[in-house]
Amino acid sequence: MNIIIRSTLISASIIILYSFSTAAQNPASLFFPSYKPVVKDSTIRFSLKAPAARQAIVRMEGSTLTMQKNKAGVWSATSKKLAPDIYAYNFVVDSLSIIDPANPDMRSSYTGTGQSLITVPGFPAEPWEVQDVPHGAVTRHVFKSGIIGDTRDYYVYTPPGYDPASEKKYPVLYLLHGMGDDARGWFQTGMADMITDNLVSKNKITPMIIVTTLGYGVKGAVADPRSFDQFTKSLIEEIIPQIEKNYKALTSSSGRAIAGLSMGGAQAAMAGLRNPQLFQWVGAFSSAFMMYGISEMGKGRNLSSLGDIYDKTFPSLDSTINKQLKLLWISCGKSDFLWGNNKDFKKWLSGKKINYHEIETTGAHSWMVWRRNLIEFQQLLFR
Repeated sequence: MNIIIRSTLISASIIILYSFSTAAQNPASLFFPSYKPVVKDSTIRFSLKAPAARQAIVRMEGSTLTMQKNKAGVWSATSKKLAPDIYAYNFVVDSLSIIDPANPDMRSSYTGTGQSLITVPGFPAEPWEVQDVPHGAVTRHVFKSGIIGDTRDYYVYTPPGYDPASEKKYPVLYLLHGMGDDARGWFQTGMADMITDNLVSKNKITPMIIVTTLGYGVKGAVADPRSFDQFTKSLIEEIIPQIEKNYKALTSSSGRAIAGLSMGGAQAAMAGLRNPQLFQWVGAFSSAFMMYGISEMGKGRNLSSLGDIYDKTFPSLDSTINKQLKLLWISCGKSDFLWGNNKDFKKWLSGKKINYHEIETTGAHSWMVWRRNLIEFQQLLFR
């Protein structure tokens, strides 16, 4: 009897160990069968097994797909034909939003659960797709910020051929994320490393170092009146010195660029226009310039015209900056909810006789726009 019990326990242990070994290779298999999205003929077929669910939909970039359930309890839906791009999506199951348990590719979130990502490839491949070219490297660094008071990270991309033992130095692009994202955003969703690899391989851009960092200037807060000032102070006094100490980075203003999207675009404009002695290249993508007046929002102030807030944000800014900056690049999609705010800020700049390069594109407040912004912006840098 003891032998039978012992044999049964051993067999059960083997089954359990095998199950966890399988799950270690594919963690989703511990709870969910694998129903990965399938891309075919520029469409995406989504599947999810949820037998007890009453309703399921796919919420993706610009559209919502109603899913249908079969007898096995698998919900499915197929998109229309889509343009080549990277699409973010979530399943909504009985009002609960979840990422795709069968898809490891995802966009992380600083404040939420994130989104799954799926690529519809181009023929030929788009600049953000992985291609057979030499690749650079992305390294994560963690440090304690004495200015902000927390432990945070930044990521550094070094281009193909970068050699820390060489005397060759590279220009640096400081690339800032938007509200809700974190320091990984430009590499995880923006594909900035793949874009740069591909553009360098075609000799379309100057090889460069790219630095991304957490954009919230107040510990634990994504929106605070002090955030932009403290973030800029941390960037200038903590991060830039670390980059220039540990990497083969140029230390002249002509070798530094700063750009960002949404919140990060407003931060890049603030840091660049206040410090032209540090940055000669400034890029603002779909920028939330209204955030300069974030302390006024709680007072119920009408933010349709922010001229006096811009005056307060940039008290000494005038046309003399035109001699210091090589590029002030401002872009926004015509369907973006920040379109009017960008128009307002450009009007204010024009009133100050400050030169800027204006780009107006199709599209909304989306990574689909920002990846293309980066491709265009990089080709103008460090020339």
